[in-house]
Amino acid sequence: CMLASNLGAKKTLARIDNYEYLLPKNIDFFEKLGVNSMIYPEMMAAKEIVSALKNPWTRVWWELCNASIILSGAKIRENSSLVNRYIHELVTESKKFHLVAIKRDNDTFIPTGKDQMLPDDILYFTTLRKHLNDLPEIMGKTSFETKNIIIMGGSRIALQTVKYLPDSINVKIIEKDLERAEMLVEQTPSNVTVFHGDGRDTELLVNEGIREADAFLALTRNSEANILACIAAKQYGVKKTIAEVENLDYISLAEKFDIGTIINKKLIAASKIYELLLQADASNIKNLAFANANVGEVIAHPNSKVTKKIIKNLNIPSDITFGALIRNGEPMLIDGETQIEPYDQVVVFFLHRSMKNIENLFN
Repeated sequence: CMLASNLGAKKTLARIDNYEYLLPKNIDFFEKLGVNSMIYPEMMAAKEIVSALKNPWTRVWWELCNASIILSGAKIRENSSLVNRYIHELVTESKKFHLVAIKRDNDTFIPTGKDQMLPDDILYFTTLRKHLNDLPEIMGKTSFETKNIIIMGGSRIALQTVKYLPDSINVKIIEKDLERAEMLVEQTPSNVTVFHGDGRDTELLVNEGIREADAFLALTRNSEANILACIAAKQYGVKKTIAEVENLDYISLAEKFDIGTIINKKLIAASKIYELLLQADASNIKNLAFANANVGEVIAHPNSKVTKKIIKNLNIPSDITFGALIRNGEPMLIDGETQIEPYDQVVVFFLHRSMKNIENLFN
C-alpha cells in the first residue's frame, strides 16, 4: 500500500492480522504512510458472531446508521402468521418492518406486492430498533438468551469472539492441537474453559454438556467438518449453530442443513472492498453470504435522480430496493410514497450486479 500510494494510487486498503494496527492512536500513523484503510477479517467475523449470539432467532443481523436501523434475515416456518400471505396484505406488520428481499431455495429476489411468502423462505427485512421485540413473534420465532456456548476450534476468530462476549456467558473451547490449547488458556478471559480434544468426538461433546448448550460454534479451518459438527449439534438440541465456511461452494449446502449463521472471511473482506470501490457516498457495505446480495448506507446527493420523484415513480431497477433512511438524525421506514431528500442517508439493498445503478441514482 505504501508503494502504491507513492506511485499515485488514490485509495489503498490492506488486509492485516494484528488488531493493534486498528487502534485509534495508530490510524494517523498509517494514513501518513499511505494506508487509507485496513481490514482484519477475523476481528470483523468475531463481531458478526457476537451479534448473531445476541439475536439468535435471526440468520443475519447487521446494524446500520449507528445501530438505529437493523437489517435482519429469518427463515419463516409454518407457524408464522406471514406464511402464504401476499406482500400487499402486510398492512399492520409492514409498519414495523420493510421486506427488502426473499431467498427461496437458491434464488434471491426483491419482492413486489404480488409475491407470496412461503414456508422456509428466508425473509430479509429492515426495521427500527424500537420494533425489535415485536419481530420474533411475527416471524414465528422465539428469542432466547445465550448463556452456554461450545466452540469447536481455537482459531483466531474464536479467540477474538470470546474477547467480545460478556463475562456472564459460560464458554468452552475444544482445540485438538495441544500447543494451541495451552496458548488459549493463557490468552482467554476467566469465563472460558479450554479442552484439549477433537470437537467431532460425540462422547467428548456429551461429557462437556452439548445437551445444555444454547449455541455451538464450529470455527476450524475445515469447512466440511464445521458443517457436519453443526448438524450433529442440532441433533443434540442446540438451538443456535454457527459455522465458519470458507469454501464458497459449501455455503448453499450449509443453508440446506439449516445452520443458523454462516461466517466467511472472504465475503467479509469483500464487503469492505465494495465500500472502497463504490463511488457514491456509501459506507457500511455488507455482503450477505446467504442472499448473494449486499446492503449498505448511501447518501443522496443534491439533484441526484433519487431525489426527483417519490420512490414508486423512480423506475428503480428490479435488483435494487430501499429499506429505510435517516433524515436529520431521525430513522424511518420507507414505502412507495416516500420522497427521498438531499443528504438523506438511505439503506439500500442490492443484488451483486447493480453497483453501477446505485451510483447513477445517488450521484
